[in-house]
Amino acid sequence: MDLLNRISELEGECLKAIAVATTAEALQEVDLKYLSKKGLFSECMKSLRDVSSEDRPKVGARANEAKTRIDAALTAKRNAFADEALNAQLQSEAIDATLPALRRPPGSTHLITKVMGELVRIFQRLGFEIADGPEVETEFHNFDALNMLDDHPARDMQDTFFVGGVDGKTAKATNQTGVVLRTHTSPVQIRTMLAKKEPPVRILAPGAVFRSDYDVTHSPMFHQLEGLYVNKKVSFAELKGCLLFFAREYFGPNTQIRMRPSFFPFVEPGAEIDVSCVMCSGKGCRVCKETGWLEILGGGMVHPSVFKAAGMDSRLVQGFAFGMGIERIAMLKYGVPDLRLLFENDPRFLKQFGI
Repeated sequence: MDLLNRISELEGECLKAIAVATTAEALQEVDLKYLSKKGLFSECMKSLRDVSSEDRPKVGARANEAKTRIDAALTAKRNAFADEALNAQLQSEAIDATLPALRRPPGSTHLITKVMGELVRIFQRLGFEIADGPEVETEFHNFDALNMLDDHPARDMQDTFFVGGVDGKTAKATNQTGVVLRTHTSPVQIRTMLAKKEPPVRILAPGAVFRSDYDVTHSPMFHQLEGLYVNKKVSFAELKGCLLFFAREYFGPNTQIRMRPSFFPFVEPGAEIDVSCVMCSGKGCRVCKETGWLEILGGGMVHPSVFKAAGMDSRLVQGFAFGMGIERIAMLKYGVPDLRLLFENDPRFLKQFGI
């Protein structure tokens, strides 16, 4: 029968085409050419209607047999191509387990942490101990106990972050307890004196503080280190000696300090403390604005009102306190031009100071 011969002919052509196909795309073209709805087999089987009813089952069975062989050949070839692709992928992605592992760059201590540790170790040699306190403070510990009156500018909304959005004046008017993000670490001094009651007290209070400010030299969050020494007899000369020791240990043995009278509500007398310029050794340069001096901290003798708020009798005890900004010290010590570099976490900057 001509139709049986044509089926056998198409089967042979298709199997040969499958055998010589070298890519999955070429194999797909063979599939479309012979087995699709408009393929050669479909066209051939249209002639089945012209076959007698007696011979039609025989022809149909032969056609099914041919398609089964072709499908098997196609499947085998597709699997072969898939295996080749997988082997090629595995080969390209092969990992040599004997090679040394990639080393991640090690982390390092942040410059702020580094400087804070350096400062703490210097003052610990003078007998100071670390004290800590909460960053969310009451207005009593942050302002009232430190002799900062209700109309002090630092208590305004534009300078202080009030928790819950209630400013100090509103809190007092409605008999609420004002709560703030601490604007300095001085509240730790109050908490320590309230807890200890009796001298001597010799503490350092390092930590984060918060103020509503942001520019090249200011940040809404920064760090301070405050010191407090309380005993039965403490003099201003001891404060000067303590700070001179710090300046020479940290900035060099030839460093000088000067103390200029200044006002802080929580000390009396109070002073701004300058060091001889670390860039020009006091000769005058752009950094110190040709003065030869750089302001680094403030301090003074503890105000009697602070002792009273802390439950101590200023007739029986005396003390001095001082405070400095860690970021400012870091910028001076390591020549950092912009405060914001300390908070942007660029590893290219930070790794310069890693330890």
